[in-house]
Amino acid sequence: MTEKSVRSVKLWSPLLDWKVRPDASVLVWRKDPLGPYPDKINDRLVHWAGAAPDRTWMADRTTDGSWRRVSYAKALDSVRRLSQALLDFGLSVDRPLVILADNSIEHGLMALAAQHVGIPSAAISPSYATLATDFEKLADIGRQITPGLVFIDSGARFVEAADHAFGNDLPLVALRDPPAGRKNAFSFEQLLQTQPGAVVDEAFAKVGPDTVAKFLFTSGTTGSPKAVIQTQRMLCSNQEMVADCYAYFRDEPPVIVDWAPWNHTAAGNKVFNLVIYNGGTYYIDRGKPTPALMDQTIANLRDISPTWYFNVPAGYEMLVQAMREDAGLRETFFRDLKLMMYAGAGMAQHTWDALNDLAVQTVGQRIPLGTGLGSTETGPFAIYCTEPQDKAGNLGIPAQGVTMKLVPVDDKYELRLKGPNITPGYWRSPKLTAEAFDEEGFYRIGDAVKFAVPGDPRQGFYFDGRIAENFKLDTGTWVAVGKLRAQLVDQFGGLIRDAVIAGENREELGALAVPFMPALRNLAGDADLSDEAVLSHPRVRAELAARLRDHQRQASGSATRVMRLMLMKEAPRFERGEITDKGSLNQRAVLAHRKDLIEALYAGGADVIRVQKEVAA
Repeated sequence: MTEKSVRSVKLWSPLLDWKVRPDASVLVWRKDPLGPYPDKINDRLVHWAGAAPDRTWMADRTTDGSWRRVSYAKALDSVRRLSQALLDFGLSVDRPLVILADNSIEHGLMALAAQHVGIPSAAISPSYATLATDFEKLADIGRQITPGLVFIDSGARFVEAADHAFGNDLPLVALRDPPAGRKNAFSFEQLLQTQPGAVVDEAFAKVGPDTVAKFLFTSGTTGSPKAVIQTQRMLCSNQEMVADCYAYFRDEPPVIVDWAPWNHTAAGNKVFNLVIYNGGTYYIDRGKPTPALMDQTIANLRDISPTWYFNVPAGYEMLVQAMREDAGLRETFFRDLKLMMYAGAGMAQHTWDALNDLAVQTVGQRIPLGTGLGSTETGPFAIYCTEPQDKAGNLGIPAQGVTMKLVPVDDKYELRLKGPNITPGYWRSPKLTAEAFDEEGFYRIGDAVKFAVPGDPRQGFYFDGRIAENFKLDTGTWVAVGKLRAQLVDQFGGLIRDAVIAGENREELGALAVPFMPALRNLAGDADLSDEAVLSHPRVRAELAARLRDHQRQASGSATRVMRLMLMKEAPRFERGEITDKGSLNQRAVLAHRKDLIEALYAGGADVIRVQKEVAA
């Protein structure tokens, strides 16, 4: 690959340094220091409301399909009004705002209004209310943070869950259809009519780097969701790291089209705040990378050309299919695009190659395409790859202000991180907080990495599995689960979305695979078949067996060779913690909840795809 074949984009110019310690651990850091950043994110909202008052901050589709736009000046005016209303409710760090709603302009305004005056907000996944039946995880969240007010976007959709989890005496604000007859129920428009007083400006002046801006909850796959503290220092330092990496933002305010939920750190922190930090425009995409909702994403991308774009690999796979058939979509998508990012799972090589090929066909150059690594506890931006790559997977190098610590564990390096973007801990949970950090104050992110080029951190790192996911076969051989999952998905060429690797203390590896139904339906050649009929179709099973055979032939040993595979007929379930709103699969949760499938996988039977051992020899 030549540099000329990639669109020229202004990105960071990092200066890296590192040292190997006597205990064989490795420290990696940036010699170019992190630049200055504000004490609070809303300083940037105030700045842009003055510098570009009429510029669109956020836009959302209306029922007639047009874009409803809110300018920076209007956003700040609304934020100040809502801030006064939230202060009037007596909210505080001990009585925060809960947001139980999908992404919307009003959701964004409520979150900004709370943090404007030092009140934390907690955006909770709507799935806890819509997919769960007992609302127990939602109730546990309420016990952890003791909210003083809950905002919902629909009374009809969320009031039952909110009342059950938080109590029907808690004040409730609804964007639509506020519940009639309920005490302490208000409409969003009522709050928006509040006139802000001097107390708003006084409270804003008191907000500083250590003020808690929000709580973000982990997925709760191994118990109750944990409330991760997000301070203003975390958010602001993280945005300065982002602005250093995506340096073109400083000259060209970003245009974003994004669907990812704000109750996750990726969109709720990084994407939401990078727009405000750099004076950009956020187009809310109400689509999702699913067969049922991807059409909405495609319609938005036909209309708006982003300058930075994020999706999960499954979303890119569906976008690739659409762009192959729609030249107009390709032209709009790639026209202004400077950088594509993927995360949430490993990207298959065929998807990587297709994105590059389509970009070259459309604009004559590849668009920088990369990924990184972070978590709710890291802000999330911590490590990123901007160097052109020939294949997916390089995580890159640390951001300015971040120090990586690589600790040898067996044949891997456990990754630990330190920087101003790291959380101070978990709310009201000193034990969990203490366990999350090592003796030097490095956050234990739980991931293993390996050098792209041994001994040279400048070339980046590859993900080498979650420490807690890896296991041993009965021979004592370690299995690197994360790497194997990514390889398997890649080798199945878009027929499966993800896989769970089984085989702990067993003789051989097996996998439960999440089918990618559009590709399998095309393979079956009959659009009218039921999903179950597609999964059992002879052509589908024959092709899956052939892919499994090819995988086995390429494997280097028992720890990298899946010998049996079964498709999951029931999709991973959010309320069990098996999958997140972004579509990220949790290996441990699936194994814990699908023990019957694991037993069936190893017992054999009609649903199991098995290739004879001698084929893999």
